[in-house]
Amino acid sequence: MTSVETRLAALEERLRLLEDEREITRLILSYGPLVDGGRAEDVAALWDEDGVYDVDELLMTGRAEIEAMVRSAPHQRWIAGGCAHFTGPPHVTVSGDDATAVAYTLMIVNTADGFVLRRATANHWHLHRAPDGWRVVNRTNRVLDGREESPTLLTSHFPAKG
Repeated sequence: MTSVETRLAALEERLRLLEDEREITRLILSYGPLVDGGRAEDVAALWDEDGVYDVDELLMTGRAEIEAMVRSAPHQRWIAGGCAHFTGPPHVTVSGDDATAVAYTLMIVNTADGFVLRRATANHWHLHRAPDGWRVVNRTNRVLDGREESPTLLTSHFPAKG
């Protein structure tokens, strides 16, 4: 390859990485508005057909179980009462057709005394590039209540130094 071809190939590779990171970030950040809006099918479509969503309180395997969680009476009560699933900016690492990301989420609920924080969680996402875009293979959430597994979940995304 010529110098120009080499530089162009490197530029295309960098652009693809940036586009992948942007698409993954948008996917992760779409979860909150979709789940708080009760868009069960759209929430489930963020996952692979047999993707896993592992929350302290619940393990969901497959889109049907994720969709059922959004349609469930407890979740519908959160929506009706006023809630916000807020996701902080994710740290995304792409490796070919696979990616991981970590982020924090806050669940804020409306109460008689105003809005209060219900829970703060550590999130670890594993994603894969599907023919129609990135999809979640596994999302694991652990509440940040002092348990050892929560910070471990966050740091598992980063390679150890030294």
